[in-house]
Amino acid sequence: MCEEIVKLAGISEYVVNKFPDEENGDLAILLSESKIEMDSLPIKLNTPSQVFESIKKVSKIAKNELSDEDIISFFEGYEFSCKYLNSNFQRDVDVKVYSEFLKDIILDMGFNIVDEDPDFVVYPDYLKEKVSETDNLVEIPSHGFISLNPFERIEVRYSILENLI
Repeated sequence: MCEEIVKLAGISEYVVNKFPDEENGDLAILLSESKIEMDSLPIKLNTPSQVFESIKKVSKIAKNELSDEDIISFFEGYEFSCKYLNSNFQRDVDVKVYSEFLKDIILDMGFNIVDEDPDFVVYPDYLKEKVSETDNLVEIPSHGFISLNPFERIEVRYSILENLI
């Protein structure tokens, strides 16, 4: 999932590997929740601002530091990625969330996170069996069932959640 960020940051020589500790490499660029022993740069790709900051971080270590304007140009053509890049939305919608990565998105979109009496219950597809509520459920595709491109993931997930407004 980090490959698109690596490319945009200007790194052309890299190896994609699900198990970086088993390969020789200088640095692993991986999702922040991943744990490995080798030197790594953890990044987050759940929200447009996280994607922006991740491109910035990776381009800096690649010694190809991109300007903010350069990075913003990557967002062109992606409606929700642009809309929520520097947003400050506040919505009067209460949401119960079943995942840390979805909490980032829910907060970014301006929804309120609650534990009781939610207007909606949002969960990733892989936790469907753990959801105890039965009404107003919103399933969000996880990493295995959605594009690896972070912009395309944002577009799909945010469009689903925009329907709650």
